[in-house]
Amino acid sequence: MGSYDIIILTDERYETPDESHWYQAQLLGEERLLMAGLEARGLRTTRVAWSNPDFDWSRARAAVFRSTWDYFERFAEFSAWMERVADSIPLFNAPELVRWNVDKHYLRGLAERGVNVPMTRFIEPGETTTLREVFAVCGRNEAILKPAVSGAARHTYRLNATNLEAHESVLRELLHAEAMMVQPFLGSVLTEGELSLTVIGGRCTHAVRKIAKPGDFRVQDDHGGTVHHHTPTAEEVAFAEAAVAACPQSPLYARVDAVRDESGELSLMELELVEPELFFRFHPPAADALAAAIAERL
Repeated sequence: MGSYDIIILTDERYETPDESHWYQAQLLGEERLLMAGLEARGLRTTRVAWSNPDFDWSRARAAVFRSTWDYFERFAEFSAWMERVADSIPLFNAPELVRWNVDKHYLRGLAERGVNVPMTRFIEPGETTTLREVFAVCGRNEAILKPAVSGAARHTYRLNATNLEAHESVLRELLHAEAMMVQPFLGSVLTEGELSLTVIGGRCTHAVRKIAKPGDFRVQDDHGGTVHHHTPTAEEVAFAEAAVAACPQSPLYARVDAVRDESGELSLMELELVEPELFFRFHPPAADALAAAIAERL
């Protein structure tokens, strides 16, 4: 087998996707857009699961995280793999950025650098704090409980005064293994949805609006949410680019997820630097922009 310039990193479930399944076909279509941009620049590419035990990483010049969507379920294994491979080839985004970004404690640092972030209370393993105590400090009618390291809305719960007791046992069980966090629930996610703004090389290329299905608050399409084209305003572009500029180093690509807070200001929900879906199908030129940025880094 030959060598490659760029490896598109996926997870083992999607290394050989089933194109008859809409979700996997959508994933592959987005990655093909990026591969086309890379190949147009003379770069040899292929898709490989990060956990593939048979792949010789010395055959590649670099690798880019794309659909490594099992990393948070296998975090120790993923971290060890990343450290090992990064000794041989560059990874995009860089491992130090990935390590910083996988744990949502990074929100504290961004808030200190002036990014508008919802009030966030982290609950560390071993703490005896109750949800009722945290909920009282939030000063809101509703709040969200979720892990500090997570994705795809894993263990994400919407709390109110009537269901706090039911979730106390959930919190206690999860705290045995991981830190948790509580944020006020921002109602605009139900009325306006969540904005996802893609930033490549520090510049916002495009945006989408994600809408939860009726009766739910989770906007991810694998939870029944829908994704819609959105033309970002100058305010939204400035917010996204400022959030990325506040990172400890410049990422090659990022997705900025934001909603409106009670005052109508944009508020950062997540800054995704590890394996964000970048919604190239809504703006294919962004895939070419990422390919150009990768080629320049090489």
